Amino acid sequence: MSDLELTNMLSCHPYLQGMSPEQLQKLAACCRRMTITAGQYLGREKEAADAFYLIQSGQVAIETCTPDRGVVCIQTLGAGDLVGWSWVAPPHIWQFDARVNAKVDVLAFDAAALRKACQEDHELGYELLKRLVVVIARRLAGTRMKLLESFR
Repeated sequence: MSDLELTNMLSCHPYLQGMSPEQLQKLAACCRRMTITAGQYLGREKEAADAFYLIQSGQVAIETCTPDRGVVCIQTLGAGDLVGWSWVAPPHIWQFDARVNAKVDVLAFDAAALRKACQEDHELGYELLKRLVVVIARRLAGTRMKLLESFR
């Protein structure tokens, strides 16, 4: 895939829409397209968060394991969603499992390269973090609802 094709794919993803062409080019340098089959994991709880993913198609379950209930699905994500924010802040460890439910096509970002790009270009870092806060807030609200349901 050419850099131009990858940059175009990035510009179409809801998480990155409205970013400048220069920012998208910097992101493309940290990114590759991947297909991952059902049953595999994008990240495992307590393991190094060395990537984050923008879902193009397919489904990913965000899960955790509890002593009394076993594996609990907190949320299911699909096309247009982002998987993983633990890459951004130390200690860079996944907080949940991210298991592929149905084959996914993702844009996978190398976390170390992306952190370096953000350090070198603070505007890029600000744009990513500003968007990430919205995702985190939505996910926390969803997790809260899931928690409330478990008490019914």
